[in-house]
Amino acid sequence: MLRKCCVIIAALVVIAGTVSGQGPRRVPVGDWPEARGPNRDGVSAETGLPEKWALNGQNFLWRAPYGGRSAPIVMGNRVCVQNPSGSGPTLQERVMCLESDTGKVIWEYKFNIFQSDIPAHRVGWASPAADPETGNIYALSGGAEAIALGKDGKLLWSRSFGEEFAAFTTHGGRTMSPLVDGDLVIVSSAISSWGTQANRAQRFVALDKRTGDIVWSAAPGGRPYDTAYPMPIIATINGLRLYITGNGDGGFQAIKPQTGERVWNFTVSKRAINTGAVVKGNTVIVSHGDENLDSEDLGMIGAIDGSQTGDIKQTKWAVKGMQFGFSSPVVDGDRVYQIENGSRMRAFDIATGRELWKEDLGTVQKAPPVLADGKIYVGTESGKFFILRPGPDRAQVLSMVELPPSKNSVEQAEGTPEPILGGAAVSRGRIFFASSDAVYAFGPKTAKAVTGMAADEPAVKGDGAPAWVQVAPTELVLKPGQTAKLHASVFDAKGRFLREEPAAAWTLQGLKGTVADGTLTVSGEPIEQAGIIKATVGALSGEARARVVHPLPWTETFESYAEGAVPAGWINAVAGHYGVTTLDGQKVLQKAPDESIFQRGRMFIGPVDWSDYTFDADVRVATRRRQMGDIGITAQRYSLVLYGNSQELKLEPWEPEVKRTVTVPFAWKPDAWYHLKLRVENLPDGKVRARGKVWPTGQAEPAQWTLDKVDPIGNRQGAPGVFAFAQFGAYLDNIKIVANQ
Repeated sequence: MLRKCCVIIAALVVIAGTVSGQGPRRVPVGDWPEARGPNRDGVSAETGLPEKWALNGQNFLWRAPYGGRSAPIVMGNRVCVQNPSGSGPTLQERVMCLESDTGKVIWEYKFNIFQSDIPAHRVGWASPAADPETGNIYALSGGAEAIALGKDGKLLWSRSFGEEFAAFTTHGGRTMSPLVDGDLVIVSSAISSWGTQANRAQRFVALDKRTGDIVWSAAPGGRPYDTAYPMPIIATINGLRLYITGNGDGGFQAIKPQTGERVWNFTVSKRAINTGAVVKGNTVIVSHGDENLDSEDLGMIGAIDGSQTGDIKQTKWAVKGMQFGFSSPVVDGDRVYQIENGSRMRAFDIATGRELWKEDLGTVQKAPPVLADGKIYVGTESGKFFILRPGPDRAQVLSMVELPPSKNSVEQAEGTPEPILGGAAVSRGRIFFASSDAVYAFGPKTAKAVTGMAADEPAVKGDGAPAWVQVAPTELVLKPGQTAKLHASVFDAKGRFLREEPAAAWTLQGLKGTVADGTLTVSGEPIEQAGIIKATVGALSGEARARVVHPLPWTETFESYAEGAVPAGWINAVAGHYGVTTLDGQKVLQKAPDESIFQRGRMFIGPVDWSDYTFDADVRVATRRRQMGDIGITAQRYSLVLYGNSQELKLEPWEPEVKRTVTVPFAWKPDAWYHLKLRVENLPDGKVRARGKVWPTGQAEPAQWTLDKVDPIGNRQGAPGVFAFAQFGAYLDNIKIVANQ
């Protein structure tokens, strides 16, 4: 039977309130709520911080064996980190909070990676973010699942962008950390969706921090070259608040954080951007480590005028030929510091770009510097942690501590000094950082008493005429006959909330149903549909999108579709080059031959909250030069896949983690139809059982299951879908999805 989760979510959609705007934002000195601190710039206002420390010696506080790639955050007496938990068949991602005095675990929340290409040693790339208002913690997993946790570590809500929008989670594992702004938590990933957003783009998605409803989605840049993890910043330039970040398309963009409207774009690199920007006045400092657009030099640091709009073409200054590919800069008065990939810190004059000094720290660098109390705190991938005192013409090394050899690394670094990839956090006289093996704290045994506000932004109030209409929730997944309350809000030209508009005129495009006073009621017909809900206020309009999912039981033969058509609302179908075609006199769904990165991918066709169901389908792949493709079906976050070249059948929740996969040899032929059947059921003891079988289409179904897997850390819900790696094409037909009996 289906979970009652659908009903609960439906109720939330109906009663959810509107997001009312930004602010005020107040972060006390001593809190470090995001990876780069209270102002997202790597700077702390604290003073009297340690100049030296030693392992198990001077100023050493504790070491807790919870290593990771990301940076810690601190709220009150809690240090929170995101990292892997377990290994092999027990490997999960985790958010955990530790006591700042002792490093003891207060709570931990574990969650699975599923239907993702992220390898095990790259789990836990992003850093969590805390909301100063509620104390809630937000995280984005390696599989692009957005998660909200209460102060007690209990799950508040989650959104699976991998299934809802086919987020591209690659072997690189790079994942952008969330940012909390007012009532919103903003996350980002390379996404291929449906309809007008079916193209792959680096999308920035703002969710209501209390409910998880999507408030806006924006794609301010071009098509991404790769996944990216730059640290975003919010800065006010000439009275306009801007969310500024790098992008997978090789550019930096500024958008209005409460609406997602693009303000400017500066394209600078031929590859994805992984470095954060910093701001002083109107000057935005940007950097990268790949090939420049206008030269063969690798890497650049430069300054642009952030008060502009549109496409920015000119820099104030630029220094090329230095690879700043991973660290993020920090501003110190009239100087800016940034660290090259080879772990050489360089100082530049902000006004002119003139290099002032350089200091070698090691050989490999990912972590950004943190500036506090006139000192720089930074770790290196070579396993050294530095405290430096920067000056106008040099940096004085006050302390250098080499970490012990790695014994239980989260990044395959055993035997070398524990690498440090994330930045440090400063809180109440103490410094916290994470290595590949552990979380470290040094400073006074008793936390320092601090006063004042590190960030104290007043509430942002709109003024003037409406310039933007926002419809929220802006993405809906509904059942036939379901209702949802929508809100049309208007914002001024600076992206500031004015009011909710009760007199908006509502229309539907591509959806059967009605909208009355902002309440959408979709048709009760048991059909699949997807379309637009538009709200018009005067000469302005805004849109939301809705998918209405076919209820179970559900069969699809594609006979009613035109040639080249794609079923409404199927996720990643367009980008994945799917379309209906006629094969041997019958309509089937084809994944077209494809030599691009899209030859391999996942398509999803239903809601994420289904559970306890069985998925049947006929599949077929083509061959060329003795190369066969792979094809499979997904149910409840488990995939049953026929692998062509290896002639195997696999049942896998997370392909790169092979110890979780069940495999049997299976000889099958190209250009022939086979029937796949996958049944997933939740067991009373919390485990999940997945079973699969395959046989030539037209023959009798085997009595026994070919594969049978009981998962002790099972996925208890998930969307149905299709996996294909089909350079020379693949086909799908006779889909049948039924609730288990």
